[in-house]
Amino acid sequence: MNKDMGIYIAGHGGMVGSAIQRCLQKAGFTRIITRSHAALDLTDQRAVHAFFKETPVDYVVLAAARVGGIHANNVFPADFIYQNLMIQTNVIHGAYRAGVRQLLFLGSSCIYPQMAAQPMREEALLGGRLEPTNEPYAIAKIAGIKMCESYNRQYGTHYRSVMPTNLYGPNDNYDLETSHVLPALIRKCHLAKLAERRAWEAIEKDERRFGKIPDDLREALGIPPAGAPNHGSASKVPKLVLWGTGQPYREFLHVDDLASACLFIMQQPDAALAEVGPVASADPTGDTPSSLRPETCLLNIGTGEDLTIRQLADLVKDVVGFKGDVVWDTSRPDGTPKKQLDVSRLHRLGWRPALSLRDGIEATYRDYRQALG
Repeated sequence: MNKDMGIYIAGHGGMVGSAIQRCLQKAGFTRIITRSHAALDLTDQRAVHAFFKETPVDYVVLAAARVGGIHANNVFPADFIYQNLMIQTNVIHGAYRAGVRQLLFLGSSCIYPQMAAQPMREEALLGGRLEPTNEPYAIAKIAGIKMCESYNRQYGTHYRSVMPTNLYGPNDNYDLETSHVLPALIRKCHLAKLAERRAWEAIEKDERRFGKIPDDLREALGIPPAGAPNHGSASKVPKLVLWGTGQPYREFLHVDDLASACLFIMQQPDAALAEVGPVASADPTGDTPSSLRPETCLLNIGTGEDLTIRQLADLVKDVVGFKGDVVWDTSRPDGTPKKQLDVSRLHRLGWRPALSLRDGIEATYRDYRQALG
């Protein structure tokens, strides 16, 4: 890859896109192309095609997406499937029409079946039922993978798809109505620590910066109602209430490590990817993989290590410094029992993450506090 090639990052304002932009800048790439949502609505096909017609682009990184945790996926399924399908369809087809031969599409580990064999290999795609709570989002992402594969097959493009595990890091979403598990844990533990100290003004500052604190969490932590005088019950012992049983296993990757992996994959020649094996979808007539196709380029990105949500909660509590109790609300859904990626193909190419989970969480919590000012 030439350092002066035009690289368009769709979704540069989000956690993933901003990390990839930082990584490219650090690596010396000089022509990084971005557009804000206000300047370019990626769900508008006409606007996207006009952008590609007017803007010289050599490489597209498609990191734009509507994302969220279990709650957001449950409440907004139509938004998740519609917006993601529109964004990726417009960008992939617009890139092809403009003659862009190289593209990196970012998906999610939720594309794999709910009960896929662990760790999940790329070949597990379309091999079983999806996890119900995020099925619309997963279907949209699978469509994006298949679109890249189909354009490679029909038009000879070099469109690659990467499937990251659960991500966290700078620029994450801490809104407790829509956030993923790790940023939600960081914020909840921070609020619980402040409630232990009766630091009501600091809690109000946090709410102004990161969004409304749900009433049930406010009650559990003994936080006064919004707008009430700044005093709480002196006898109230804050308890951190978390969803589910805490037993599911999850894998986490710092977003800076993801960006490093993306750049690494972008720089790999087709021959190197072929050596670690192309990936095929499941055979629609049975349960065995179909013959491998060279036009299918799908790579998992993760650490290859996981832990239970209970273990994660204990780790975040320790990093944040909350000393109180955790109560598990078992009436809430757990989601998929285990989601660990098989990253052997990426390891064979020569890439591994740099940050341990604890180091990554410590760095993320520092970023969180800095964002509070």
